[in-house]
Amino acid sequence: MAAPVIRAIEADGTTWDDPSEDRLHDLLADMNLTRRYVVVRRLDAEPADQHYMQVFLNDDLSYQVEYREGGPDRHFQAWVPRAPGVFAVRPVAEVLQNWDFARPGWRDTLSWTPWTPAAACARHHPLADTR
Repeated sequence: MAAPVIRAIEADGTTWDDPSEDRLHDLLADMNLTRRYVVVRRLDAEPADQHYMQVFLNDDLSYQVEYREGGPDRHFQAWVPRAPGVFAVRPVAEVLQNWDFARPGWRDTLSWTPWTPAAACARHHPLADTR
């Protein structure tokens, strides 16, 4: 059996190796204010543990999406407002699925800004302190 290429990790520590598109969608759809995040790591890229995408559910049910492709200078974030209705997670699931399956154009889907410790929440989140 081949080693997994992708590993998804839920907030409770549950892991999923090489999750399907449906599983990725379901992991995001199952997030709530107790289980706030999902991290998806690319296990076949170097440096190890530096290639991932993660999604965090904010208090207002909007999403913070981050991806990293190597060192800290390749770490980006985007804020995604929560759309009304049962398909609210769709835009976030699609970018995660497209990243996971290395489809071209996934970076064009969201408005990415560099992540820094001083700006841990995407700068364009309406509740972010921009002083």
